[in-house]
Amino acid sequence: MQLRETILQQKETIVIQLGTIKELTSKLSRCESDSEAFRKMNKDTMDDVPKDPNDTIDVLGKTMQSLKDRLENLEQMRANISGASFPNELRNLLQRRLEDLENQLLKKVNELEEEKSQLYNESVAHRQRTDSTLNSLMNRISELEKGGAGFKSPENFKISLPLRTNYLFGQVKKSLPEMYAFTICMWLKSGSSPGIGTPFSYGVPGQANEIVLIEWGHNPIELLINDKVAQLPLSLSDGRWHHICITWTTRDGLWEAYQDGQRLGSGENLAPWHPIKQGGVLILGQEQDVVGGRFDATQAFVGELSHFNIWDRVLRSTDIIAMSNCSSYTPGNVVAWTDSNIEVFGGASKWPLELCEDRLFDN
Repeated sequence: MQLRETILQQKETIVIQLGTIKELTSKLSRCESDSEAFRKMNKDTMDDVPKDPNDTIDVLGKTMQSLKDRLENLEQMRANISGASFPNELRNLLQRRLEDLENQLLKKVNELEEEKSQLYNESVAHRQRTDSTLNSLMNRISELEKGGAGFKSPENFKISLPLRTNYLFGQVKKSLPEMYAFTICMWLKSGSSPGIGTPFSYGVPGQANEIVLIEWGHNPIELLINDKVAQLPLSLSDGRWHHICITWTTRDGLWEAYQDGQRLGSGENLAPWHPIKQGGVLILGQEQDVVGGRFDATQAFVGELSHFNIWDRVLRSTDIIAMSNCSSYTPGNVVAWTDSNIEVFGGASKWPLELCEDRLFDN
């Protein structure tokens, strides 16, 4: 009877341990399945740079922690088996099985550690490549801002002065000769308020306001010659392209102002018998308090300028109308609007411009 009871107990213990082995085998299969799925996921990820490497590394960490927890459970089970009163063959079988499971899990953990390290290194390399690409783009943008080799023709460009500051401006490289008459024409586009600022200024030693076009605050647009003032009936702050021409002659100080081909105003006695002095500095976008500098941000032009030309004579109204409606274009014989004649500073930039097409689009 005692022997029979012992045999029954041993059978029951064997059944329990077979269930344990089956459970451990199932856990190992899940580990292997999870590892294989992770390896596939990681391979797919490494084929294409991860959108967020930190998220992928977090997933690796969680997976590794889960495997380490399972490994601890297996070690605890092995300790429990070692302390239990099982037959030697069954105990040895369970211990060998647990050792195999432990070795396989350790191998998986080590593989995951290596893959995590590789992924981190790949992320660093990707970040370096991204930084290099961004630097190349920034250098290319800087080259484009410095201007002009890509313009279809030397005059088809504009300068952009997007901010009201005392450091964005353009400068005409050549100075003016002594002149007894002039015509100054340009295209400009400004939506700034109040006042468009100073589209251009010409200063000479002893007279910073030799020729200035300015709209400051709520004052009307003014033309200054030798610091003498005439108010012009022009309206330019609607954010559209406008063609502007101003003529002047020293004889009786006669002047005329054109906007989009129409003569909107004329007058006389503006610095009569005063010749325009030579050897000065011609600035686009700023008013000069001293020759070539000391700009005031409140008087800066905000917008875009193009086709700034100067002639040493008074142009006929028919010539001005033809330029304003894009039926003809004649460059200035004193200052011609070409890329090589214009420099930009302080963040002002040059951009390609098909002027007549842009004007039609605005209208």
